[in-house]
Parts: sequence; structure tokens; C-alpha cells
Amino acid sequence: MKKFLLLLIVIGSPLFAQKDHPNLFFSEAISMHLSDYNEKANQAYRFREFDKGKTLFENFTSDYLIGTYMDDFKFRNLKKKELSLHQFDKPVFLITYASWCIPAKGEIPALNELAKEYQQKLKIIVLFWDDFKTVKKLSSDFDPNIMVAYFDESENSGANTVKNLKHALGFPTYYMMDENMKITNIQRTVSQPFIAEEQVAFRENYELLRKSINENLVPAYKNEAYAGSSDDDEE
Repeated sequence: MKKFLLLLIVIGSPLFAQKDHPNLFFSEAISMHLSDYNEKANQAYRFREFDKGKTLFENFTSDYLIGTYMDDFKFRNLKKKELSLHQFDKPVFLITYASWCIPAKGEIPALNELAKEYQQKLKIIVLFWDDFKTVKKLSSDFDPNIMVAYFDESENSGANTVKNLKHALGFPTYYMMDENMKITNIQRTVSQPFIAEEQVAFRENYELLRKSINENLVPAYKNEAYAGSSDDDEE
């Protein structure tokens, strides 16, 4: 009996529990912990300790950001309609970009393939920090199942969104959220050598992102009623 009770205590201890931050928003966690992370990360990159910098990012997001809830914020689709992140009733895979940011080799083809494969199970949103005309030109690179959207800072709205999503972790960054907008994973893009073959780069991006989606988004998508939901209200 004593051994059984001891086992329950060990299993229920925080050491073995999945990290969670109930009722804590992403912006709050960023506000509390970002400065300490930036100090350590800047020092690592200053001395070209890239592996250490990568580890610091992974530990920071795992310890403090994953398990929080993404703040609601507004952006516009390519019909210039204003949308809210929290209006989506299925898991969201959010990618932040800027027009001058060159995607990793094979990255967009991998995203396009995944968008076709998971179109009924999640919403992929590519959010550009740019103006409408610039984003409209870039949108043709993406599969129609991907929502290409933009946030124009010249509109002088959503200052907290810019501070938290753009300037905190930079871009491109991947944010995976369940249907309640709870963050299940945050990761950076796959860096590929310039000489890497296109098909090899595509396969590496595809396999890494597919694995991450299956581990962090699809398990949360248990209500099959969502599979038949319509995105008409987003257009």
C-alpha cells in the first residue's frame, strides 16, 4: 500500500506533469520572461554560439510560453476584411513573415503540401507584417487552403500585437494553437544550406512540420464535428 501511494505521489509531482499555464496569456508570459531570455540569447549569438542560442530559444518557449493562451488580435485577409484570431473554431497553425524575409529552401512547398493534407483539421494562416499591395503579390506562392493575411503597422493599431508577435520572437516563427487558442508548440523554420537540393529541402521541411503537427495539433482535434465546419465567415 505504501509503495502504491509513493507511486501516486511521484506520478502526480510537477516533475512529471505536463507544463501548463492556466489562464495565462502569451503577452503576460512574454512580459515576465522575455528580457532575461534576450540577455542570454544576445550574448550567445554575439559569441557565435548558435547551438546554445537554439537551445535557449527551445527552453524559453517550452518553459514559459507553451501552455499559455494566445491573445486575441485582429488582422486582414486579402479581401481586406478584418478578422479576429479567436473567431476560428479549429486548431490554428500561424506563421509570421515579412516580405523581405527569404523563406528557407523547400519551406513554402512543404507548407502547401501540408495545407492540402490537413485542410479539414486545422487552419494554416500566413501572417505578413506588411501592406496589402506587397502581400497580394506574394500570395500566389501559397496554396489556396492557406489563408494569407497581413498586419499593416502604418494603420497604427494593435501595438501590443506588434510588440508581442513581431518584436518578441522575430520571424519567421511558427505558432501552433488548439481550438481554444492554447499554444501547443512554438518553433523556428528549418535552415537549409544554399546548395541543398530543392527536393531534399522540401522533404526535410515537410517531415519536420508534419511530425510537429501530428504531435501538437491533430491530437487536440478530437471533435470530428469541426471537420465539416465552413470557413465562409472568413472570406
